[in-house]
Amino acid sequence: MTKYIIIEDERLAYEEIRRMMQRLRPDYTLVGWAAGIEQAILQLTSGGIDLMIVDIRLSDGLSFEIFERTEVDIPVIFTTAYDEYALRAFKVNSIDYLLKPVEEQTLETALCKFERNRLPRTATPELKRLEATYMTGSKKNRFLVRSGDTFQYVETSDIAFFYSEDKYIFLYLFSGRRYIVDYTLEQLETILDEMHFFRVARNCIANIRAVGKVSRYFGGRLKIFFSTECSHEVVVSRDRVGRVLQWLDDIR
Repeated sequence: MTKYIIIEDERLAYEEIRRMMQRLRPDYTLVGWAAGIEQAILQLTSGGIDLMIVDIRLSDGLSFEIFERTEVDIPVIFTTAYDEYALRAFKVNSIDYLLKPVEEQTLETALCKFERNRLPRTATPELKRLEATYMTGSKKNRFLVRSGDTFQYVETSDIAFFYSEDKYIFLYLFSGRRYIVDYTLEQLETILDEMHFFRVARNCIANIRAVGKVSRYFGGRLKIFFSTECSHEVVVSRDRVGRVLQWLDDIR
């Protein structure tokens, strides 16, 4: 069970983070809320905390003071309305640095990073062997993903697209959920069925069922619009246009 603490001096901001965490990770347990530095230090002495979600500017000072006064080796997701503390934040075991107002998708990304870093490296070969059972011939029909403290599988047919962002590869479902997967786009190209999945851009592999429409774009390129929600702009480079159009037209 993952236990976390929220350090935030604004009640409304605290309630919003708590609400999003309950929605995104219902299996996580909130074990404390601190509105200031002294409260935070007191709660951290109890131990057993796996994750901290910390506002930088508190009513009694900057939260960096917490880490200067205590020996804390706990992953931290920082939240702040200011961007000038980013460099300092990443010197304090920081997973991510979220600007307020915190959006649910950015919090989800930070949680995925936390979970990926928390996964013991020694477990990787076993997980790979388990994933190997999800192959049909040489193509994958399911992917093993992590959500909170649990593992589950998702059917490949339920995946809308894969997208590379901040050195992570995200798997996006038609439902809107997304997960980090431990594959490169190059590896995915070899294990996905090209009839259904194609690398439409340097940073994106799309499911044909997710492509809503394609339009011409300046510079001889194409722009892809997905039928499912996508916060990214996916543009097909000139050198890929011919191959993408052939794939869309089912010419092999």
